Amino acid sequence: MTQKQKLVVVGNGMAGMNTIEQLLKLTDQYSITVIGAEPHPNYNRIMLSYVLEGSKTIDDIVINDRAWYESAGIHLITGKRGTKINTEQKTVQMDDGSEVDYDRLIIATGSNPFILPIPGSDLEGVIGFRDIEDCETMIEAAAKYKKAAVIGGGLLGLEAAKGLVQLGMDVTVVHLPDYLMERQLDVTAAKMLEKELESQGIKFALGKQTTALKGDTRVTGLTFTDGTELEAELVVMSVGIRPNTELASNSGIEVNRGIVVDDYMQTSVPDVFAVGECTEHRGTCYGLVAPLFEQGAVLAKTLAGVETKPYEGSICSTKLKISGVDVFSTGTFMEEKQHTTITMHDGWKGTYKKIVMQDNVIVGAVLFGDIDDSSRLERFVKKGELMTEELYAELTGTGGCCGGGAKVNVAAELTDDDIVCGCNGVTKKMIVDAVTIDGLTTLDQVKMKTGASRSCGGCKPLVEQVMQLVLGNGFDAEVKEGICGCTTMSRDEVVEAIKQQNLHTVAEVTKALGWSQPEGCSKCRPALNYYLGMLWPTTYQDEPASRFVNERMNANIQKDGTYTVVPRMYGGMTTPQDLKKIADVSIKYNLPLVKMTGGQRIGMMGVKKEDLPKVWEELNMPSGYAYAKSLRTVKTCVGSAYCRFGTQDSLHIGELIERKFERVDFPAKVKFAVNGCPRNCAESCTKDIGIVGNDGGWEIYVGGNGGIKARLADLLCKVKTDEELIEISAAVLQFYRETAKYLERTSDWVERVGLDLIQRNTVADVEQRKQLAKRMDIALSRTEDPWQKVLKDPKLKETLFEKVVVTKS
Repeated sequence: MTQKQKLVVVGNGMAGMNTIEQLLKLTDQYSITVIGAEPHPNYNRIMLSYVLEGSKTIDDIVINDRAWYESAGIHLITGKRGTKINTEQKTVQMDDGSEVDYDRLIIATGSNPFILPIPGSDLEGVIGFRDIEDCETMIEAAAKYKKAAVIGGGLLGLEAAKGLVQLGMDVTVVHLPDYLMERQLDVTAAKMLEKELESQGIKFALGKQTTALKGDTRVTGLTFTDGTELEAELVVMSVGIRPNTELASNSGIEVNRGIVVDDYMQTSVPDVFAVGECTEHRGTCYGLVAPLFEQGAVLAKTLAGVETKPYEGSICSTKLKISGVDVFSTGTFMEEKQHTTITMHDGWKGTYKKIVMQDNVIVGAVLFGDIDDSSRLERFVKKGELMTEELYAELTGTGGCCGGGAKVNVAAELTDDDIVCGCNGVTKKMIVDAVTIDGLTTLDQVKMKTGASRSCGGCKPLVEQVMQLVLGNGFDAEVKEGICGCTTMSRDEVVEAIKQQNLHTVAEVTKALGWSQPEGCSKCRPALNYYLGMLWPTTYQDEPASRFVNERMNANIQKDGTYTVVPRMYGGMTTPQDLKKIADVSIKYNLPLVKMTGGQRIGMMGVKKEDLPKVWEELNMPSGYAYAKSLRTVKTCVGSAYCRFGTQDSLHIGELIERKFERVDFPAKVKFAVNGCPRNCAESCTKDIGIVGNDGGWEIYVGGNGGIKARLADLLCKVKTDEELIEISAAVLQFYRETAKYLERTSDWVERVGLDLIQRNTVADVEQRKQLAKRMDIALSRTEDPWQKVLKDPKLKETLFEKVVVTKS
């Protein structure tokens, strides 16, 4: 057997991993290792603004999960930085001192946000907007502070500002020029954009130069050159990026503004290549995603030994990723004396179109409000298309017998190599192959296979046009989407089919129901594992491989690769003895942080993976399930036992509820709170189930949420006895288990199914309520503490937690 060459990629971002994805389609000649500085698998960085505004989760923007790396045979190292390359010995040294060997190496270290070198830029509350950590910092800040400033009115700055507005902050965009996005838009389009964003709640301070940030430890405001000031408790700097060239510089590789590469992405050192934002090609450094994919395509073919055209640079196009705002720019957008323009401005409809030509060749365009022609214009600019009478009529809508040119099928005009999905680098040919070779017929299937329209969704109409072109009448754009790209079946159809066909494993489901990917995907496997466990509580054998990593490890993995352990504290109560055990274990295992959580318990941060079983054993406390789709916490006030206002024993009920419902799986995490009186000290109104005591008994509320999508709970009913309270709670939880979509919180579930339906099944219909409570008891009877389960199983403990010692051969 021929020994594979060792290919090491330093950088786990979009450029490096897109290159690897393309390489894997061409050859299997490499044994691949990927080194990523962040603790996460590869994710779509340009979708961070959607995470910030709350329309997507971090899981939603992951491009390749850890299972993908495993299935591709890639050794993924996260949480470590490459610090130096020994180009003679062909090794990469990492920041922990370890090394990996390579035969060929790709540097894909991306870029760093530029922080203005002004007084106060190191204050707490001053950040860039570049990665998940920045995103999380902004979300946390929005929960505590009211006023934010974003310095920089470019693409990323505006997306950050909109996200912060969505989080409830008062946001002002500070920008040095007099109009926004001056690198992509002309004044007319920029002013239209400004007006639209003002209507969405963003304020602007244009023509302002920041001279300093004020504050002692945390930022409190900005001062400008004109002497004016702006109050801000969070400042996001979005004033540009700088290629991350530190690794190359430390290793004797030629660096100018970026790592200098030739037309095949070769650096100045043999067998060392570079791709993406860290590079400088023909004097240009790129900060948009499309050039990275174009560079990656050339590099993948070069590494695979496949003939390829050289990379000759990119013409950049831009779309703003703010919902409700359609802005597009490509090529030359500011005319000079050598240019002629076609301009259409409809102030009433709020649309604007400008096409820029030089010697009758289309060299650029700006669109606002209606960007249907964006793909065509982008292609025309790249191809250097000549303006003709026919094309003029099509683009301006002035031709045809009714005064409008006929709409052309843009997909038919695309060449095989034209990129359809700029977010994920998907070409027309990749979509056509998914249809003609893989036999896919729905948009969701193609999305799953190729990634097209998986991110912002802006290319969805064009993807559909390509599919329409290939499939003709066989394509139905209105076909419903399934629980994931592997199937068109809805949640209810899948659950019903499992029952009707008596299916008992994930593999049986995917095979019997005709999944397009027999092994399923990271989205459907956890859902199927839950549905099967819910339907067959006494016989189903749980499939840990189908669970998310936190649930497999029974602890929360953190950004540095360590874990957080949260032991159970029923009703938020503990004992001096348990507190001492937590302290002793924390000291023994040198844990860097012990933190009180919002659910009235203690999180032990920084536990090494191999120490997890020992920590659990020495604590000898139940798992708090802080990592699971299960009952997390029951928050309580002290109630009638201690409070002079308390009318009910909230401590007793809180402990009773937590002991009864712990460990069973739910579609999503569940939180309770119990108040001893209507003063609401335990915040029952924002919990999945909130219990409020009164003089005559208890009020039960459902569907509250205090997270990013806040919702006050609805009053379900009032009961007089503790027994009624427990039975109705059990019925609500079981009804939720049986009718909710996987990962659907109760707040969304109540909105979707309606409070009336929940009341009828869990309150009004006594017999139905008792049946639901009975099924809950059956499910609860099969549960087992997961920490004790690991401790009792030496093989499981060894497989999951014991450190693997790698010897160098």
